Amino acid sequence: MGQMINTGKELIRICPKDARKLEYSANDGKSWNSRFINNSCGDFHDLIDNGDELLATTSKGLYYSKSDGKSWSKRS
Repeated sequence: MGQMINTGKELIRICPKDARKLEYSANDGKSWNSRFINNSCGDFHDLIDNGDELLATTSKGLYYSKSDGKSWSKRS
């Protein structure tokens, strides 16, 4: 797992200045845009591309996204 993943169409990373925030780049990291910020998930620690979903370990547990990181749900 890591702080940044490549989904094939874009890069997604944990924001280096705010671990509650995810950013994406569609131009190989030349510029970054905000993708998700929310206190409900806690701080992001690691990201992984798991095929049809993204997984994230956070300070509040394991979360998954089926929307390229735009929304997250807790994995129970």
